[in-house]
Amino acid sequence: MSIYLAGAGPDALAFPDVFDRFATDVRERAGQGQTARVAIAVHHQGGNLQEILKGYAEPLHARINCEAVAVSLEPGRPADPAAFEGVHGIVVGGGLTPGYWEGLRPAASAISSLATAGLPYLGFSAGAMVAPRLALIGGYRINGVEVCGEECSEGLDPVDMREGLGLVPFAVDVHAAQAGTLSRAVGAVAAGLAERVVAVDENTAVVLESVGGEGYGVIGTGNCWDICREGGTAVVSVRTAG
Repeated sequence: MSIYLAGAGPDALAFPDVFDRFATDVRERAGQGQTARVAIAVHHQGGNLQEILKGYAEPLHARINCEAVAVSLEPGRPADPAAFEGVHGIVVGGGLTPGYWEGLRPAASAISSLATAGLPYLGFSAGAMVAPRLALIGGYRINGVEVCGEECSEGLDPVDMREGLGLVPFAVDVHAAQAGTLSRAVGAVAAGLAERVVAVDENTAVVLESVGGEGYGVIGTGNCWDICREGGTAVVSVRTAG
């Protein structure tokens, strides 16, 4: 079973691979011929929850026999850890990263325990950013200097690192090439805010075989930019699928 961290929101047409792989893992977890239950956590501030869920649930329904279990994350109403009991996979959606962080913190231990036991996890954008032990939540300045566009700040000013869900040993940034957040990831490592950040392009995902694994695979059409701190310097390597 695997952990999938995608660099953008769900797009089953442009990036079907991540749904294909995750659905296969969920089916295996549930057992042959069984209806799988998949928890789908989405942060929203109003709107129709069922409409929001469609982008995540419909691609799974097209691939496996499954029930979508909605986990609504609303301001001031975080997730109940019990919402994840009895599921065969967890999907965490995209949107406002601080909102996902706040909404999932009470369930972090439950999610980490389930993933450690082999439950598949799929995080899109914000869902990928909150997954690590040390999570990059947002922000666009370091020491008062801009490191990415303010439109990528998530409503925060300084680049903000917080305790995440504990699934991944390196921090994650998303929309790397497309939104220019690669520079934020490099800046965070160069400033000593994180020892390692992996910045993921859109239509691309990092794939880890187990919780806490240092190594990872790449699926999709873009790059994963792996930034490590070596001797006080940020060193960047590029990884692609295949």
